[in-house]
Amino acid sequence: MDCDGYPCVPMPLMCTAFVPGQIDAAVAGISDPDSRTIATAEALYFRGQAALAAKTARPYLDATDPALRYSACFICGYASLSLNRIADARRCLAGILDTPADEESPAVHATHILFASAASVLLHLPSPYSAEEFYPLAAHLPEGLRLFASYVMAHALYLRGEYGRSLGMVENALIMKQGSYPISELFLHLAASMACMSLKDIDAAKAHFGAAWNIARPDGLIELIGEHHGLLQGLIEACLKTQYPDDFARIIEITYRFSYGWRRIHNPDSGEDVADDLTTTEFAMAMLACRGWTNAEIAPIWEYRRAPSKTAYPAYTQSLASAHAPSWSRICCVSDRAAKRIERVPEPGASLDQFGHFDP
Repeated sequence: MDCDGYPCVPMPLMCTAFVPGQIDAAVAGISDPDSRTIATAEALYFRGQAALAAKTARPYLDATDPALRYSACFICGYASLSLNRIADARRCLAGILDTPADEESPAVHATHILFASAASVLLHLPSPYSAEEFYPLAAHLPEGLRLFASYVMAHALYLRGEYGRSLGMVENALIMKQGSYPISELFLHLAASMACMSLKDIDAAKAHFGAAWNIARPDGLIELIGEHHGLLQGLIEACLKTQYPDDFARIIEITYRFSYGWRRIHNPDSGEDVADDLTTTEFAMAMLACRGWTNAEIAPIWEYRRAPSKTAYPAYTQSLASAHAPSWSRICCVSDRAAKRIERVPEPGASLDQFGHFDP
């Protein structure tokens, strides 16, 4: 498949249908050598090997084929966050935002809108495009990228506090898809988990996270799980920490590394100050508390026995120590200073201007 006259499609591995556990065969089966190299970089990135992914994709940052160029910029841009190469990350993301020439094909314009929006939304920054600008062009993209576009739009809805619409968009994309696209489906199930947690439907959140893990585990695709840690609001700890301790440790390492670089772009560009002095578990707990979850609602996520207090947990300072949960006090006694700096996602009805417009 080509991109309206160009020999390659963007993110060829994302656009390839394969069975989970067969990612290496999927990469090897891509006939075009440049596309195969980009697919190799994708596989490295999604497996948490940021340095090798960036090294593999870097030669294509100035490629004349826009599919190769957008792919390289996206891979190198986000890999550079984990590598703490912030100047490189900014250059790559700026390359995505450069507007294509008017004479470029509809497929190239669709690719540009998708990746420019993704580059912004995933950093929780305003998108430069609206969904209305993308819809007429979406059909020019392969199915794997259309599924990824559904994730980006669902993520934007999530940031706007429209959790029900976000979940609906994800579930519709998963129902209507024709092939098996593990990379895009992994994105979608993580977005569904985020929305379900915000809707306080823990069972559905765990079901979607379980589906994501079933896709990720056979090929070791742990990067996206680590990147979504805070948004998953404790699901990683609840679902993986005990049963998959080695995988859990690697995921949390990715979380610390990626989130450090992420904040170095998000914080100055958004004017916000996302907390950086919490452990990953404390951050997840604080995210739940920001949404107004009570002790009784929070405790079952980690399957801890709820502490005696029945009051809500309003300022992250209440001690909930229990003989059955020795770490509970440490988890919940987050400093007031850090609590005030934790990023808050607006509830429905709050001002939405800061989150841009790439949503339905």
